[in-house]
Amino acid sequence: MNLIFIGAPGSGKGTQAQILSKEFNIETLSTGDLLRKEVEIKSEIGLIAEDLMRQGKLVDDEIVIEMIKKKISSNNSIKGHIFDGFPRNINQAIMLEQMLTNLGKKIDKVINFDVSEEIIIKRISGRISCRECGSVYNKYYNPTAKEGVCDNCGSNDLYQRVDDNEETVKNRLEVFKKSSAPLIDFYAKKNLLVTIDAFKIVSLIFEDIKQALITT
Repeated sequence: MNLIFIGAPGSGKGTQAQILSKEFNIETLSTGDLLRKEVEIKSEIGLIAEDLMRQGKLVDDEIVIEMIKKKISSNNSIKGHIFDGFPRNINQAIMLEQMLTNLGKKIDKVINFDVSEEIIIKRISGRISCRECGSVYNKYYNPTAKEGVCDNCGSNDLYQRVDDNEETVKNRLEVFKKSSAPLIDFYAKKNLLVTIDAFKIVSLIFEDIKQALITT
């Protein structure tokens, strides 16, 4: 079972990927993590990628696809993969499809995490973290019992990431919308797209995804 997750930052797709990975013994693939690993071990792919990044250039789609192919071919015990944040454009989608076909595999479902822009802005811009224990809160949906004090460890060293401000979030959403719209249309025409209401609580979203997979 191979899945693609499409969703804006803050849509909750990362949380669902973690749950599904454990439930179905499928692996979440992050191209960023794979790339860092290849660079770290100084593989042929890693050396090429490192040189491109050193020049300030984007890593070619062909290299990314080859890296994914290497990963999914390396462990036959894994029953499938979740592509989270990849592909990012139609060219990558076509190349991924061709590569999987050559391996005798296919994309089974594309899950589109649908949440309103207003909710996402509140989810991200409202995030507050504890520097001591790492607990995460949200001033809109999950505030601390006492303002400025961590419920878990009692620390008052709470902070918000610099890029979690409303203006930055809006810009990130605009970039996402421009890149995701063609992909959503691409997979809808292939009858692979399932749109999930990602404003629900985590357990209900998970049940919706499982129901979508049953009909695969």
